[in-house]
Amino acid sequence: MSVKKVVLAYSGGLDTSVILHWLKETYGCEVITFTADLGQGDDMEAVKEKALATGASKAYVLDLREEFVTHYIFPTLKAGAIYEGLYLLGTAMARPLIAKYLVEIAHQEGADAVAHGCTGKGNDQVRFEVSVKALDPDLSVIAPWREWDLRSREDEIAYAKKHGIPLEGISEESIYSRDGNLWHLSHEGGPLEDPWKEPEKGLFLLTRDPGDAPDTPEYITLDFQSGEPVALNGRRLSPVELILELNQLAGKHGVGRADMVENRLVGMKSRGVYETPGGTVLYAAHQALEHLCLDRETLHYKELVAHKYAELVYYGLWFSPLKEALDAFVEATQRPVTGTVRLKLYKGSCVVVGRRSPHSLYHEGFATFGAEEVYDQRHAEGFIELFGLPLRIRALVAREALAGGVREK
Repeated sequence: MSVKKVVLAYSGGLDTSVILHWLKETYGCEVITFTADLGQGDDMEAVKEKALATGASKAYVLDLREEFVTHYIFPTLKAGAIYEGLYLLGTAMARPLIAKYLVEIAHQEGADAVAHGCTGKGNDQVRFEVSVKALDPDLSVIAPWREWDLRSREDEIAYAKKHGIPLEGISEESIYSRDGNLWHLSHEGGPLEDPWKEPEKGLFLLTRDPGDAPDTPEYITLDFQSGEPVALNGRRLSPVELILELNQLAGKHGVGRADMVENRLVGMKSRGVYETPGGTVLYAAHQALEHLCLDRETLHYKELVAHKYAELVYYGLWFSPLKEALDAFVEATQRPVTGTVRLKLYKGSCVVVGRRSPHSLYHEGFATFGAEEVYDQRHAEGFIELFGLPLRIRALVAREALAGGVREK
């Protein structure tokens, strides 16, 4: 493949630092880097300087936190999408956003290819490349891990030392593979590859050990407008500020840990440990408000949609026609999801203890177990008779068939 200019998704870590040099050496091409600030906490100016020092002709760094929250996190939250019951899709949501800007910068710079540092075993290679194909089917994608002869972190470090690639902050003792943004932090590899082994206490960076969390519960409130969180403890905040503050509150109480063996898209199982403190609280609050405001049939059907939505996001099909259609459905369901939810945070748990909404479908007059006038309990007899009629007919037919068989004998 002949390539003259490549835009590389660049983090400044070992993989992408080595890839930057390898692309120039292998293809003889110009390399432009793109780094998305998604709230991962890196020194973005230092990342930019490192890219240029390693040989990039240009280094783009874009603050995409607001777009990430409003156009990726919130739609997924409103859908109620959770992959395999535990994973809140922090990495999966970020990849299509990064791919979108890889394509935009490639168009702006006249590049003929984009590149990423994903391995051939993971989900992210699919998420990046499928997104690029959806946005520009003519743009080539280079995945060095599927081409080069480097096979381990040790090989990469040796390559970096040989070619004078800066290794500040990178060591051979880094045993975990991590991905973070303002929504979550994931941990894989190292001792976690044994699914029987409990994660070490020092693994967790966003959440306090529940045993060390405060001995007093903390009560908080979250306000929602049409399914989106808008205020914490009565204070209206920007989407980014709200998540960052909620991360601190929930993390302090050890809320938001998930340890799972998941089914990767490529077919294998892998063990991942996730920290999503603020997200865990938001999902609990949003679900509680939906239970209050959505009618039964819509709520139950939306649960089916949530399962499919999570699969689409996990599989990298963010820009697919089906997800676009599901987004329209989700938006329609969220119109009445406005109100306030009260939660208790305590030693790793997040419990909804109150909810209210101007669109609440809960009617105390109908729900009460005490004396009331709005509901005549005698009406239930006819309802039960009709509701159970198919089962009654089936039992009658079975009894008659059995009786006929006895008579034949």
